[in-house]
Amino acid sequence: MSSETLSTMIGTTLGPLMVRRTGTGAPAFLWHSLFVDSQTFDGVVEELGRHRELFLVDGPGHGDSPGPRRRYSLEDCATAAAQVLDALDVSAPVDWVGNAWGGHVGIVFAHMFPSRCRTLTTIGTPPYPLTRAERLQTVPLVYLYRVLGPALFSGAIVEALAGRGAAKTSPAAAAAVGDAFRRGDKHGKYWAMQSIMLHRPDLRPVLPLLQVPTLTLVGRDDSMNDPGKAERAARSVPDGRFARVTGAGHVAPLLVAPREVTQHVLDFWSDTRHRQAAA
Repeated sequence: MSSETLSTMIGTTLGPLMVRRTGTGAPAFLWHSLFVDSQTFDGVVEELGRHRELFLVDGPGHGDSPGPRRRYSLEDCATAAAQVLDALDVSAPVDWVGNAWGGHVGIVFAHMFPSRCRTLTTIGTPPYPLTRAERLQTVPLVYLYRVLGPALFSGAIVEALAGRGAAKTSPAAAAAVGDAFRRGDKHGKYWAMQSIMLHRPDLRPVLPLLQVPTLTLVGRDDSMNDPGKAERAARSVPDGRFARVTGAGHVAPLLVAPREVTQHVLDFWSDTRHRQAAA
C-alpha cells in the first residue's frame, strides 16, 4: 500500500467535503457515523488499503467539512458522494463501506447509482427511523446542543456509539468518539442531527430493490440496533448477507475489533469477485 495520503476539499451540493485518499487498487468509498468523522476508520485503513484505493470522506458538519446551514436528505448525501467521485475522476464502481450514517447513505447511493456501486457494506446501520417516543426524547437535546455545544453531551454520545461503560472498558475507543464529537463545525453538526437523525426515513422498503451484493455487520451488544430486526432487514436484500461482530455501539466494532471487521469486509469482497467471475 502506498503510505501517501492525499487530502482534498471537494465542492458539492452540501458544501465542501474533505476527502482523504490512500491505498492502491480498485476504489472503495468510506463514510462514517453521525457525531464522529473519517478518523474512526483508521483501524481498518492500512489493511483495506492493501486491496483498494480508499476515499474517506468527512460528512457535512463533521471533521473538516463545514456542512450547510439547512436540512438535507440522504439523497442529497448520495448525490454529494457521486460529485466527489466525479471531481476525482473515479469512473469505476466503488466498494462502499458505511458506518451508521455512512451505511444509510450507502443504501441510498446503491439504489440511486447502481452502476457506480460494486458492493455495499454497512456497519451498525439500523435501516428504520427513530420511533415517535425516541424523537420526542431527542428533539430537545438537539436544540440544547445548538445552544450549548458538545461539552454537555459528550459522555452520552460516547456511551451510545462506543458502548455503555466504554470509558472504563475501552478507554481508547471512548476517547476516539469523544474527540471526534468535539471536532467539526457545531452549526453544521446541528443541521446533520436535524437531517440525518430526527428526519431519517425508513429505508427498509429500499433494501429489496438493491441490485448490489450487500454485507450487513452489526455489533453483538449494540443496544440501539436490534440484531433480529437487523438480520431480517439484511436478508431482504436480494444478494444480502449478515454477520455479528464485536462491539456495543454503532461505531464500536471499528474501534474495538478493527481486524474482525476488516476480515469480514475482505472475505466479502473476495467472495463477490469470485462469484462474479464465475457467472
